[in-house]
Amino acid sequence: PSSSVETFFDSLVRQAKIPNIFSLQMCGAGLPVSGSGTNGGSLVLGGIEPSLYTGDIWYTPIKEEWYYQVEILKLEVGGQNLELDCREYNADKAIVDSGTTLLRLPQKVFSAVVQAIARKSLIQEFSSGFWTGSQLACWDNSERPWSLFPKLSIYLRDENSSRSFRISILPQLYIQPILGIGENLQCYRFGISSSTNALVIGATVMEGFYVIFDRAQRRVGFAVSPCAEVDGSPVSEIEGPFTTADVASNCVSSISFHEPVLWIASYALMSLCGIILLVLIILLLIPPRCQHRYTDNDVVNDESSLVRHRWK
Repeated sequence: PSSSVETFFDSLVRQAKIPNIFSLQMCGAGLPVSGSGTNGGSLVLGGIEPSLYTGDIWYTPIKEEWYYQVEILKLEVGGQNLELDCREYNADKAIVDSGTTLLRLPQKVFSAVVQAIARKSLIQEFSSGFWTGSQLACWDNSERPWSLFPKLSIYLRDENSSRSFRISILPQLYIQPILGIGENLQCYRFGISSSTNALVIGATVMEGFYVIFDRAQRRVGFAVSPCAEVDGSPVSEIEGPFTTADVASNCVSSISFHEPVLWIASYALMSLCGIILLVLIILLLIPPRCQHRYTDNDVVNDESSLVRHRWK
């Protein structure tokens, strides 16, 4: 983020005077086409379109505006709480980002989720390469592998800080069809990956919801998307409210190195390195001083004689 660059949407708000809000419905390629036409989605600039969601909209506050950073309170796999410190879910930030394909989790959270899914699934032995994204898993076309995996739920803090709500995705969203082999096999990938610097609610989750980026009121909203259905059944859910008595009052770390600060630090270090390099180049270009050679006409005394002989 840079205050010197005006984004496209900011220019629309300023010049076209549209409300400072946009909303997004992502209908994933893995979801079957409902009705006529092809799979797609909708981007609404300046408002909310009621036909793109069902039920209520649940809002969570934006913690920081450098990203659409939110506060995650806990995760559940198959209805079972992972029992991690809530700060683990927000290390070093938790954001909503349509430009990220998968649901990305900090390494500790990712490991806990994989272990929980493996325990809850009906598969006794499963290749580790599937969980890390290096391998696909294939089933016969007549099979429905989603029945083998549990539901995944993410709890977000409500605008009323003493309450929370949860967004849940069924395995149809995170066990994703990728490749068909012949007429009999369909191969799938794991739509969750590990991350080194953030929890990212990406397309894997967003495809189940209509997501509202209400910049004017510093909040992100979620509602169930009608296009998130498989065989006529919804594959996403929103439920609430729930109490937050069992979690910390603040799950976001108070120490946060925002990107602008990191950029300033990096430029300062680059400048320092540049100055040092310039000094070294100047020293290399300056011709060395010639040592004075004494002749018979030079004045010789005890001090100069000792120095001369020492040099020799």
